[in-house]
Amino acid sequence: MNFYPLLRPLLFSLDPEVAHDVTLKLLNAAYISGLAKVLHPVIEDRPVQIMGLHFKNPVGLAAGLDKNGDYINALAALGFGFVEIGTVTPRPQPGNPKPRMFRLPEHQAIINRMGFNNLGVDHLLSQVQQSHYLGILGINIGKNADTPIEDAVADYLIGLRKAYTSASYITINISSPNTKNLRQLQQGDEIKALIGTLKEEQLKLQQEHSRYVPLVLKIAPDLNDDEISHIARLLLEFAIDGVIATNTTIARDTIAGHKFANEAGGLSGAPVKNQSTLVVQGLAAEFQGKIPIIAAGGILSAADAQEKLKAGASLVQIYSGLVYRGPQLVEDIVNSIGAFANTAL
Repeated sequence: MNFYPLLRPLLFSLDPEVAHDVTLKLLNAAYISGLAKVLHPVIEDRPVQIMGLHFKNPVGLAAGLDKNGDYINALAALGFGFVEIGTVTPRPQPGNPKPRMFRLPEHQAIINRMGFNNLGVDHLLSQVQQSHYLGILGINIGKNADTPIEDAVADYLIGLRKAYTSASYITINISSPNTKNLRQLQQGDEIKALIGTLKEEQLKLQQEHSRYVPLVLKIAPDLNDDEISHIARLLLEFAIDGVIATNTTIARDTIAGHKFANEAGGLSGAPVKNQSTLVVQGLAAEFQGKIPIIAAGGILSAADAQEKLKAGASLVQIYSGLVYRGPQLVEDIVNSIGAFANTAL
């Protein structure tokens, strides 16, 4: 039975960040008590094989919901085919001042400027070790806010080295709009230097641990065609294993006139759907099947997920859709897409 529609008005009466914390605690309590098994039906496997990994279904949890890896077991129990935690930074940091999260129910959207608030990579890894989750786990890494942008690669190397043995894949987040100058790393020579250095380190770690952990790059929706093409060529050149398209947007044209339209931060949910899909299509045209795409952005229904897959994605991730639709969205998407064709990468 889907209880979320009954619970949502109560959660939406709370401050968004408070509601976020309360929801995770309720989920965890349901998991520990065994209630989660009663409330959520078993979702049939719809296997997808990409990046050398076996996903039990194509629907994943996007990074940002569980930044510290504190709720891996509870979230996995919702039926996700994979779970991505983080964004995590080398050192703990509080993030940006509150308020820093805003709901826009009229648009099925969220604006956040959290700023990579997290307890640091060591805490996250201790939580991973304590979890019982045996599925595909992505760890999303970023740089500390007080690390100068010219030294960003050092932070990413710390995250990569520390997370390597605990992750199924590692996501390089250079597309959050909430860390000053971070998106600069998507441009020109900076992205080439970053990707080249991280790829070289990945291969060293493969030799050291006798295990290959795929590297995935998460990019913004606010890229023009030339920028998408430039990034795609670099990912092909350096044999990066996958790309997540996309992060949140800084554009506000889709919510013009809303009382929160001028709030700084990344806009997610329905307003980013179309632009995110265009980025997926652009990447798919460049990759020609050589690099898999994980689509995120504006997936609030099974039809939205199908649109991303038809645009060229192999997997999808949800976050805002979970806030507005609840766990039922996972089952709806999995049941609707069946065994999709983009599974051979």
